[in-house]
Amino acid sequence: MADNRVETAGQSDLVRGLGLWPATAIVIGDMIGTGVFLVASDMARVVGSARLVLAAWILGAVIVLFGAFCYAELGAAFPNAGGPYVYLTRGLGQLWGFLFGWMSSFLDRPVAMATIAAGFVRFLGFLFPAVTTTLFTTHFVKHDFKFTAAQPLAALVVLIVVAVNYLSVKFSGAVQIFLTSLKIAAILLIVAGGVLFGARNPNHAAPLGTPMGLGTIGALLTALVPAMWAYNGFNDLGALGEEIRNPQKNIPRAIILGLFIVCGLYLLANGVYFHVLPFAAIAASQHVASDVVQSFAGSRGAAWLTVAMAVSALGALHVTTLTGARIPFAMARDGVFFRFAGRIHPSFRTPGRSLLFLGLVAALLALSGTYEELYSLFVFAVWIFFALAAVALLRLRRTQPDLVRPYRAWGYPWTPLIFLAAAVALTVNLWMVRPVRSSLGLAVILAGIPFFYRWRKATEVAGAGAGQNQ
Repeated sequence: MADNRVETAGQSDLVRGLGLWPATAIVIGDMIGTGVFLVASDMARVVGSARLVLAAWILGAVIVLFGAFCYAELGAAFPNAGGPYVYLTRGLGQLWGFLFGWMSSFLDRPVAMATIAAGFVRFLGFLFPAVTTTLFTTHFVKHDFKFTAAQPLAALVVLIVVAVNYLSVKFSGAVQIFLTSLKIAAILLIVAGGVLFGARNPNHAAPLGTPMGLGTIGALLTALVPAMWAYNGFNDLGALGEEIRNPQKNIPRAIILGLFIVCGLYLLANGVYFHVLPFAAIAASQHVASDVVQSFAGSRGAAWLTVAMAVSALGALHVTTLTGARIPFAMARDGVFFRFAGRIHPSFRTPGRSLLFLGLVAALLALSGTYEELYSLFVFAVWIFFALAAVALLRLRRTQPDLVRPYRAWGYPWTPLIFLAAAVALTVNLWMVRPVRSSLGLAVILAGIPFFYRWRKATEVAGAGAGQNQ
């Protein structure tokens, strides 16, 4: 029987237990979570017409497709645990790789986990309105903080999913195929039901103060924030590079195949939303997909589909946790993160302490904010490093032309350049729209710099001491 353990620098005890289909299921499951079922209303309120909402989805699909080409090349060239942490370290230097890992450990994955859990509980709120009951309200620096029953429930959901990931990577892959199949079925049922049984809404494209001129560009960029939350996940597979079989081929295949499937499903679903419901109803809705199903299948049908959507959220939370834990693990293994995060569980062969670290941070974040507040912070932090990943790809092509690249980004150099420009435009616009939250995210990222130099110095001293003792 072949040994599936990774032989990376003699340090890793992770297991290559994920083939092409589990890897593709992870990409799809990571992307399809809560966004496609909820954010159409946020987008509608921003842009003011159904046509511009669909334009934002299409524009977002093109941008993430170009980004997927970049991540497919980098993932195939560097199939190591940590994914973008490795890409940025090799392409731009240790500090940039560290700052990505720092951001991922304290913002990206914990915020994503908390946001998905909040979305899951929002689905529960459609079924059980008592979930949204306000427990208490307090005032803090010009803001009213409302604490509901949903927030501790979301924290509990995070901890349960962390426990599942703690057990086994092979078990996690099997769970992901099952959950991904359910969420694809849920979207297809919404689409088929809307087309066959939904009454066509004659005013589906009616605008509500559609912005014009330069305002349209700004509105589209703002609408891209929730869309990019829904598309997020195309970039995460590389973090499992040491646990995927034949990663040089399967990472690019899984990323691109998964992305095409998701983009098609999203456009079909949103087309049905506006086909069935009036624009004003969508803009006012808190549960767009559930309201659409209720319009043609009644309350019972909407309840069953909402259960399926809640399962979809669990699947996304599962894979976000699975991929996210590998980043602080890889950093700790390199000596530039808290040492405990680099330990593998002796029985389950999973980065158990890294999982527990992310789970605790995510649970605290789930207690602190709502769905909309969390995803805006997430998108700002993550897209800064999407831009840097494009820069790393461009620089590696120039500085390491002989690097073995099993997959090369289609359309180079234009696709990474367009992806870079879109990432910069999105982050700048989000900073202008939400300056306080964006500045907070940037401050967390920059706070990692002194830790990097401290840990690097400690690693150099330890290395020098080991050399003298030889």
